[in-house]
Amino acid sequence: MPERRPRKDAARNRAAVLAAADELFARCESPEDITMADVAAAAGVGKATLFRAFGDRTGLIHALYEARLAPLRAATEQGEPPLSPAGPPLERVPALLDAVLCFKFDNRHLALALEGTGSGSPYQGAHYESFHRTLTGLLGQIPGFGGADTDFIAHALLAATRADLVEHLVRHEGADREQARARLADFVARVLGQG
Repeated sequence: MPERRPRKDAARNRAAVLAAADELFARCESPEDITMADVAAAAGVGKATLFRAFGDRTGLIHALYEARLAPLRAATEQGEPPLSPAGPPLERVPALLDAVLCFKFDNRHLALALEGTGSGSPYQGAHYESFHRTLTGLLGQIPGFGGADTDFIAHALLAATRADLVEHLVRHEGADREQARARLADFVARVLGQG
């Protein structure tokens, strides 16, 4: 039996929903304020369409997050050095963490919404596991890290890019994007023994 393609209106509705949700999360004061009814109204679709396409609010947040994250994943898989696999590990580790931090900074309300969905551990999400696996492998290639617990070190480094930390730095410490990047770069350099 041939695979069914989604109808054109379903694909158009999905795109409209993702665009509307993206805009709402970008402008919101708090991600908890965004409801499925808000997204449906902003996208010009019925709530039933929204639930049919995404299941629930968590499904919508996951779909939007994955769509926003796709360019970063592509850059780490086949982009230009130092992010791509062609870059040396000592350059790729800080570049990857910087890219993740920038993503979280630029999408912090969406990232906060994802981390706060209560749909299990944030450490078991596909995006997190992918970055963790990449970092663990890179750390194992760096001289002096061969016998270290690279699995834990990768977790600790990624913790410095969590959305709740980014939100705290912005809201309570007044840090801007470049200040956050500089602080992360210094931390990563120290962990890697370069600071």
